[in-house]
Amino acid sequence: MKDDLGLKKQGTEVAETDPKIITLAIGTRPEAIKMAPVYRALKKTPGLEPKILLTGQHRQQLDQALELFDVAADVNLDVMEDRQTLPELAARIMPGVARALRDMKTDYVLVHGDTLTTFAVAWTAFLEGISVGHVEAGLRSHDLYNPFPEEANRKLTDVITDMAFAPTPLARENLIKEGKAPERIMVTGQTGIDAIRYASGKSELPEDLRAIKGEVVTVTLHRRENWPLLRELAEKLKELAEENTEKTFIFPVHLNPVVREAVMPILEKVRNFCLLEPLGYGQMAALLARSTLIITDSGGLQEEGAALNVPVAVVRNVTERPEGVNSGILELVGTDPQEAYLRLSNLLADKEKLHRMSKAQNPYGDGLASERIAQAMAWRFKLAEKPIEWRLETHV
Repeated sequence: MKDDLGLKKQGTEVAETDPKIITLAIGTRPEAIKMAPVYRALKKTPGLEPKILLTGQHRQQLDQALELFDVAADVNLDVMEDRQTLPELAARIMPGVARALRDMKTDYVLVHGDTLTTFAVAWTAFLEGISVGHVEAGLRSHDLYNPFPEEANRKLTDVITDMAFAPTPLARENLIKEGKAPERIMVTGQTGIDAIRYASGKSELPEDLRAIKGEVVTVTLHRRENWPLLRELAEKLKELAEENTEKTFIFPVHLNPVVREAVMPILEKVRNFCLLEPLGYGQMAALLARSTLIITDSGGLQEEGAALNVPVAVVRNVTERPEGVNSGILELVGTDPQEAYLRLSNLLADKEKLHRMSKAQNPYGDGLASERIAQAMAWRFKLAEKPIEWRLETHV
């Protein structure tokens, strides 16, 4: 049974004064990074008790991210197996999540973003009769297969959620166009901005990277839709590095064996290409801040680069974060290897353009998104007033 806010009632055996259990579901390192500030804000909110449920879609990388924020898991399902398919992963997540939500006596679930964990947990909670809030709701590329399967995950999740925490006004507009009730949407800013500001102030580069002189270009490539192109993209990155010998290209290589087998044999012998094991989030934040340019197919790095005033070249054909393109801090270079190489080469040669990009306005938040979400949760349980939504002074 649910009350007038759509919240699950726990029964007469639960006292009205007992704190409400808010379970934050996390599967990957990016989710951990962007949900850790939300957990910390909820922890400070009277009447709410946050708990962390890990599916274990990532392992070591995820633990490192939580550690930086001094956050520990309450339950870890540890579902990950090497090279498992997406249907196999979903089948492992859902039964474990259902049991965990019951065991924790969960009153409300928060999911984040667009991973398989996001949708699998939201759907499981829905089937269990537990209301769900979606942090980073409303992002859209408007191409169901790009990024894959993330665009479908986020759209499906937004259909069944009780509250949509949209990071930007544009994300809110996307949700309203799809039929989401405006009163169920709150513009909060991006929690990733909260996270990168926290991490960049606490961390520094690994010692062996501090000695690097000159400009640094950070590279990350890992997206599933780019897997067939990774070898060709690596060949073009090799050419790019060889024509920019005064710059150091630093590539923390994703642990996925598909990525490593494609890029490492090509790039490991390039003199000014530095291949690293994945960095902890704090060290990665320090590396991004040190960079002249970020080359990536990641979603979160688009926002993190903007927050740190570092230009980002996005190796995608479309982005669900077009606010950064409109503001000028992001540039889409596409996934065609030759075209991407030409655009990256021109960009690195154009110091004036890089300077303009670095001065562009960050359209993703002010560092207070997590506090707004925590207050919104208190409001949903009638424990506080509704928070004031975030607004960019000059909407781009």
